[in-house]
Amino acid sequence: MPGEWEKHSATWLAWLNDKDYFLGRIENIKKTYLNIIAALTEGEIVKLLVLDQKIEDQVRKMLLAAGVDISRIIFYQTKYFDVWIRDYGPTFIKNEKEIAWIKWNYDGYNGRFPELLPDNKVFFDLKKEIPFRMFRADINLEGGAVESNGKGVILTTEECLLKNRNTGKSKEENDKFLEDFLGGQKIIWLKNGLVNDHTGGHVDEIARFISPAKILCAYEEDPSDENYERLSENYKILQASADQTGNKFEIIKLPMPHVFYEKGEEEHNGKKAPASYTNFYIGNKTVLVSVFNDPNDQKALSIIKNCFPDKKVIGLDCRDLLYGGGAIHCITQPEPAF
Repeated sequence: MPGEWEKHSATWLAWLNDKDYFLGRIENIKKTYLNIIAALTEGEIVKLLVLDQKIEDQVRKMLLAAGVDISRIIFYQTKYFDVWIRDYGPTFIKNEKEIAWIKWNYDGYNGRFPELLPDNKVFFDLKKEIPFRMFRADINLEGGAVESNGKGVILTTEECLLKNRNTGKSKEENDKFLEDFLGGQKIIWLKNGLVNDHTGGHVDEIARFISPAKILCAYEEDPSDENYERLSENYKILQASADQTGNKFEIIKLPMPHVFYEKGEEEHNGKKAPASYTNFYIGNKTVLVSVFNDPNDQKALSIIKNCFPDKKVIGLDCRDLLYGGGAIHCITQPEPAF
């Protein structure tokens, strides 16, 4: 599994469905999507899922009005429910000879959201559109649950893979899957993800490789915060870990935003939102960072900019996206260049 900073041939996205599972915030999120696509097309092709011709025509019109180069976009008309293509979409892998992709079993986050189950078949329907070999993995897993340094080290969490997926499979059995399918030479197990993360512990909300030897790690400074203990524990695990050659990683702390859902809404009702600055996406020319109109936004952007001096770092307000359960990294999936 390559590192996300390695060159892409394309980024996959899924346009917003008509069903309003963002609680009245879809129009704002469409503007965010336009900004994401505009930024990405400066450096790579965007492969965009849309439900039908009517929506494709609408999206084309919006993109043209926003000044986006339509020739940089490939549309795929198919049926799907959700936008979280990181999770039900392909995980690409490569070696010195070819690129291939893995189709994990997507179970709506351990069956928590049964309405999402049809998304498991989206890329079975689209497999003819992806000109690489497909490997089918008989394990419940999502792309947001694994993170790679591109050299054989895989990050994941016990909360997700041991407690909330594939219960009954041991850590050793999970290690074997990650070794076999992702080329993992070493698996680093963090403990828990963020409080109220509906995915049940995805690693992309807490720690991200930005090079083979460097990790950006979400860290909470306030001991009274709900995430303090779990993020402190994960940080200590990373500090004690080594890469595939036995060398220590450089661990860079990212501050945490403090975002709460609005009160009175049935599902969220003032709860702490699972917001994190590690939910960024590394494109060929840009790094798209999820921000939340929080006092720590600028501090996080400054840290990330220092890590990517050769890329344009763009902060995009993702407060509305949070109502669907994720942010920028969750809606993007890189297709590597050979």
